[in-house]
Amino acid sequence: MKGKRGKQVLFYLVILVILFVTIFPFLYMVLGAFKNTADIVNPAKTFHFTPTLKNFVQVFEVYHFAKPLKNSLLISLGATGMALIIGLPAAYSMARYRQSMLQIIVLCIRIIPSIAFLVPVYLMFSKVGLIGTYTGIIFANMLISVPFVVWVMIPYFESVPKELEESALIDGASRTRCFFSVMLPLSLPGIMTVTILSFINAWNNFMFGLILGNAKTKILPTVIFNFLSHTEINWSGLMAAAIIVTLPIIVLSIFLQRYIVQGLTAGAVKG
Repeated sequence: MKGKRGKQVLFYLVILVILFVTIFPFLYMVLGAFKNTADIVNPAKTFHFTPTLKNFVQVFEVYHFAKPLKNSLLISLGATGMALIIGLPAAYSMARYRQSMLQIIVLCIRIIPSIAFLVPVYLMFSKVGLIGTYTGIIFANMLISVPFVVWVMIPYFESVPKELEESALIDGASRTRCFFSVMLPLSLPGIMTVTILSFINAWNNFMFGLILGNAKTKILPTVIFNFLSHTEINWSGLMAAAIIVTLPIIVLSIFLQRYIVQGLTAGAVKG
C-alpha cells in the first residue's frame, strides 16, 4: 500500500515539474507583455508590478505590426488552400490506385527538413522573379504542406469502402463527383486536421519568410527581429509581439484540439 502511494506521489511530482517547465515560460512571456523593461529584468517584479498596455500600442504604432499580420494571414491561408487543392486529389489517387512508389517519394519529401529546400528554392525563384512576392512564399510553404496533406489523407481515403464509390458510379456519378460527394465528406476529420496543421506550419515558418520575403512581404515571425539591435533588446515590446504572434495559434489549437487528435489517431489506425 505504501509503495503504491509512493508511486502516485512520484507520478504527480513528475507531472508538476513538467507543467512548470512547459507553462512557466509562457506565463512569464504573458506577464512580461504588460511590464516595462525595468520590471522584466527585476526578479522582485515577477508577479508584483503595475500592468500597462503601452507595449501593445508600441507594437502596432512603432513597429507597424498590422501589415505583417495581414501578410501572415494571406500567406498562411493561401498556402493551406493550395496544399488542399493539390494534396487531396493526389492522396485520393495514391490511395485508390495503390501508387506505392509515389507514396514513398512523398514520404521522403516529408521527412527532409524544410531548410534543405531553402537554397534550391531561392535559386529557382530568383530566376523567375518570385523573390519578395506573396506567390513565392506561398509556393515555398506548399513544399512542406502538400506532402503532409498527402501522407495524412491516404489512410482516410483507403478506409472508405470502394462499394460506396461503385454505387455512386452505377447511379451515374462521375469519378470527380464521387470524390467531392462521397470521399471528401467521409474524410472530414482528416481534412480538418491537415488544414489546421498546415495553417500553423505556414504561420510559424520563419526561414522562408526571412529569406524569400522583403519589406513588402514581411510576416510576423520575421518582424520579431526588429526588437533586437546591437545596443539593446526591447524586452517588453518583444514579449507583446510574441503574444500577438502566438495567440491565434494558441486559440486555434485550444478550440480545435479535439479534432486534431481525432484526425491524427484515426488516420493512423485506418486502412
